[in-house]
Amino acid sequence: MQNTYGILGSGMQGTAAAYDLAKFASPSRIFVGDYDMKQAQACADRVNGLIGDIICEPVRVDALDKANLSDFLTKIDTVLSCVPYWMHPKVAEACCESVTDMVDLGGNTDVTMQTLDFHAKALEADISIVPDTGLAPGLVNSLGSYIIESLDECETVKLYCGVLPQNPKPPFNYKLTFNMEGLVTEYDYEAVVLRDGEIHKVPTLTELETLTIDQLGEMEAFVTSGGTSTAPYTHHGKVKNYEYKTIRFPGHCEKMKLFKDFGLWREDHVSVQGGSVRPKDVFNAVFGPALAQFVDQDLCAVRGIGWGVRDGKKTQVKIDIFDKEDPTTGFTSMERLTGFSMSIIAQEVAQGKVAKGGVRYENAMKGKDFMRELRRRPFEVRIEETIVIEDV
Repeated sequence: MQNTYGILGSGMQGTAAAYDLAKFASPSRIFVGDYDMKQAQACADRVNGLIGDIICEPVRVDALDKANLSDFLTKIDTVLSCVPYWMHPKVAEACCESVTDMVDLGGNTDVTMQTLDFHAKALEADISIVPDTGLAPGLVNSLGSYIIESLDECETVKLYCGVLPQNPKPPFNYKLTFNMEGLVTEYDYEAVVLRDGEIHKVPTLTELETLTIDQLGEMEAFVTSGGTSTAPYTHHGKVKNYEYKTIRFPGHCEKMKLFKDFGLWREDHVSVQGGSVRPKDVFNAVFGPALAQFVDQDLCAVRGIGWGVRDGKKTQVKIDIFDKEDPTTGFTSMERLTGFSMSIIAQEVAQGKVAKGGVRYENAMKGKDFMRELRRRPFEVRIEETIVIEDV
């Protein structure tokens, strides 16, 4: 059975998702929608050119216009929502009315919970809604699921991810690979983790640690929000520890923490020369374009490591994924690992393999099934399982 897919927000990640759908899903049609028709057209032209077939059709759609969004959704079986995270609940509500399955990129756990609140309406409409299907949250939690599934009893899961420039330049040694609002959201607020079997909220840009990535050397990792998504709640009572950190080149965390500590990410209004502004809006508008001027190819390092017991022996499971921008397609590593991951879940939904209603990401697809699909794509994936020899 061929399915009709829709991309809502046909920018970087949406275009990569459309490409993966065109390559692996055998769709009847992919409608690529965006508020900017030029962006939608560019997305369709790029994917059609890479595939060598006219499979994508551009559509102008305003996700905040209920009637316009409804018109877009009524001709679609499964929509991939790539709009800013705060808009996903509005899309979910419209999907319940248009009877359209939905996956989204999420990124903020509180907003994800709002999206999942449409569970009853989604059940009534006989559709599936799966939030947080990108990279982190998303793919990293499939690594967590894989680790848990690989052990008879799992005690600890630690997840790490970083999208970075191949040729870092000071002072931040970072390349902006998605919108500034999303980056600050990860660096601000609080992270949800499991610690000693209990749910905890942990401040972001804290708990700095050092880890070694074979291809990069010594790196730093620190707490950011959103990466665990709903997994700590789902695994509560099954796993003692479950957490996520972001990987960066050494020194990045300290510099970004200065902006947070001195109030530049505040969301209240302050008076400036007779006007009223939110510091966070000003920061995003000024710092975002400045950071985006740094042009370089990107890379992505992802790690999942867990400990538990299998066959009566303490066992460690470690997964490393390393990817670089693809010169053949032009897709960045961020686009590939985010968009392709989203496409994998969307195809699972479209094939009727996901429960109806609002479904937490980690309940939508088994980790081992996701990893099998991921390995069909050109990613460098390494899995190591070792028996842990404890000191006597």
